[in-house]
Amino acid sequence: MAGGPAATGEGIGASAPKNKFAGIAMTAFAAFGGILFGYDTGTISGIIVMDDWLRTYGVRTDNLVDHPIGYYLPSSRESLVVSILSAGTFFGALLGAPAADILGRRVGIMASCLVFCLGVALQTGGSTLPTFVVGRVFAGLGVGLVSTLIPMYQSECSPKWIRGAVVSGYQWAITIGLLLAAVVNNATKNRQDHSAWRISIAIQFIWAFILCTGMAYLPESPRWLVKKGKDKQAAKALARLTSLDPTDPEVETELSDIRAALEEEEKLGESGYLDCFRPSHNKITLRTLSGIFIQAWQQLTGINFIFYYGTNFFKNAGISDPFLITIATNIVNVFMTIPGMWGVERFGRRTLLLYGAALMCVCEYLIAIIGVTISVEDQAGQKALIALVCIYIAGFASTWGPIAWVVTGEIFPLNIRAKAMSLSVASNWLWNFGIGYATPYLVNDGPGNAGLGSKVFFIWGSTCLGSYIFTYFCIPETKGLSLEQVDLLYQNSTPLTSARYREELIAQDLHVSDIKHHEERHDEKEATEKV
Repeated sequence: MAGGPAATGEGIGASAPKNKFAGIAMTAFAAFGGILFGYDTGTISGIIVMDDWLRTYGVRTDNLVDHPIGYYLPSSRESLVVSILSAGTFFGALLGAPAADILGRRVGIMASCLVFCLGVALQTGGSTLPTFVVGRVFAGLGVGLVSTLIPMYQSECSPKWIRGAVVSGYQWAITIGLLLAAVVNNATKNRQDHSAWRISIAIQFIWAFILCTGMAYLPESPRWLVKKGKDKQAAKALARLTSLDPTDPEVETELSDIRAALEEEEKLGESGYLDCFRPSHNKITLRTLSGIFIQAWQQLTGINFIFYYGTNFFKNAGISDPFLITIATNIVNVFMTIPGMWGVERFGRRTLLLYGAALMCVCEYLIAIIGVTISVEDQAGQKALIALVCIYIAGFASTWGPIAWVVTGEIFPLNIRAKAMSLSVASNWLWNFGIGYATPYLVNDGPGNAGLGSKVFFIWGSTCLGSYIFTYFCIPETKGLSLEQVDLLYQNSTPLTSARYREELIAQDLHVSDIKHHEERHDEKEATEKV
């Protein structure tokens, strides 16, 4: 992210000791919503190959050689069942903006859990494909709302010095959800009744209950409360997050900074979606498009191909136990997110995004080349394929996985933050839907399908090259800046010069409110001289 003149607000709790655990723990808990996201997206890849699920929702066939149980899932039905969740999440992400602005960040998250539970209930209790699909849509609405609201809540409530790591915790929770889904699917896959897949789906009630109950005890975002004119409540919420007294000067300094930044934005009037693309000194258009495209490129790395269709892909590649390989790839995803959570504050956002894109690009081209040159009987080649997939997942998990969420949580000014974030997250889910829907047609064999198989990784490798170019020219470095300081960064630097300007901001240690007061005194002086 880029910046502005000489004002470096300290962010929440900046002057409080860095070992203040309460605020970190509270905002980190919100990351639990990632479990909903990860588990729901991860469980479907195993469910659609379970025997009982295929007998319930599949199509009967006489081809017992390729389909021993006498049922199979056509590409059209597979695309619908897998990708329809993403259609729901797309609209849920867009609804995240009014939910965040009207209900608040915290209450909006709680309401999202209720919508999600409705979808889980329909999937668990239904026995017809339309009911299952509608359940996937409602679950998607809930996940889409959560995926907008939680990074927003965390970014607005986290201490500046650890904000990147806290927001990265959301992606870590997503990976844990994916791993839990793989483990549960592996445990129930051999059951020959509805419990095989209903247990996997119904467990999601637990995740929603934990998140909703926990959020009831957390404070609302101080920035949202200031925006609503509830200054006393904002002071109390900020005091809880910083473990300071509401009357502490540090609390008042932070609130003054938030008010100053908000007043600057409100001078332009009420904000709508068009304002997210309106050219201004604050580079709103660049920031909005950066958020939209970084989420799109995250999906275009091809990572969800592994987590949506990995079980089928490994099975078709000749690997004997695809369920176990899926668990292995999820374990890599979980544990390699941890270095990313540390590195985002150590090396910065921009640097890790560049290195991650380069590593994934190389791995995916190698996967494609090996996949098209070896036979399914070549054990050494299969092991090399699995190893490269794991390295590729490690590259994603430690860079693009968490950092795309960190960037979209940081780069927008308060007045349009909810709307711009909802557009960014909706972009993520729109591409998620498109990739999820198109993939069976791209990789499967048979009439109407492209039959690319491993060759699809040539596409993902090329998109990773595109994500590298995008990051180099469009994403600035915002490590260690408050959300208000990011406004200054965008006003006074470009992505290519952001690292140097960021260092100037931190060295001068100024606040947005300091800049505003300086400009007001300068204007008064000019007016006096004219008189």
